[in-house]
Formats: sequence, structure tokens, C-alpha cells
Amino acid sequence: MHHGLGYYLSHLTAEWGKYFTGMSTVDLIWLVIGLFGQSMFMMRFVVQWIHSEKHQKSVIPESFWYLSLIGGLVVLAYGIHKVEPVIILGQLPGTFVYVRNLMFIHRDKKKRTSIME
Repeated sequence: MHHGLGYYLSHLTAEWGKYFTGMSTVDLIWLVIGLFGQSMFMMRFVVQWIHSEKHQKSVIPESFWYLSLIGGLVVLAYGIHKVEPVIILGQLPGTFVYVRNLMFIHRDKKKRTSIME
């Protein structure tokens, strides 16, 4: 019985090969779309971390909410296409939260602008 790292890596490579070769072009395109959405969603944490480091305290920048919304909507579209209820139920409620936070941000910007005028 082989249990070394090389065995697992070759097994993983073989399984991925089977996965990708059995995939239609449309499914491959949707996989790329899903990975893009997940990447956008992940980048929000990187942006928030860098922003917080810059300010030396926990701060959520506006871009965090845009990355959350875009990434969440793209992953939601992927989940709907794949008919994956776990993805759909995981992403759908968040989109409302992201939109609402962006509404608060824009409302506050509008108030600040009107006060300065």
C-alpha cells in the first residue's frame, strides 16, 4: 500500500485529469466563471487585511463590499447553473447584506457631501 506524498500527488493529478477531460466546454466555461467568482470573493479578505494593516486597526474598506458583492453574485450564478443548493443558500443571503452595506456607505457619502456644500 502506497501512502507517500508522490502517490497522493499522482492520484490527485489523475483524478483531476479525469474530471477535466469528462467536462463539456460549457461546463468548463462555468468552472472558470465559478473560480473567478471565488477568487473575487477571496480577494476581499486580502484587501481588508492590507487596509487594516495600513491603519493598524480592523477596518473594512468600501472595496471589501464591492468584492463581496461581485464575487458572491458570480459564485451564486455558478451555483444556480450547477443547481447546487449549498452554494445557492450560502451566497444568496450575503448578497443582500453586501448591497445594504453599500447603500449605507453611499448614503453617508451623500450626507457628508451635502454638509460640506
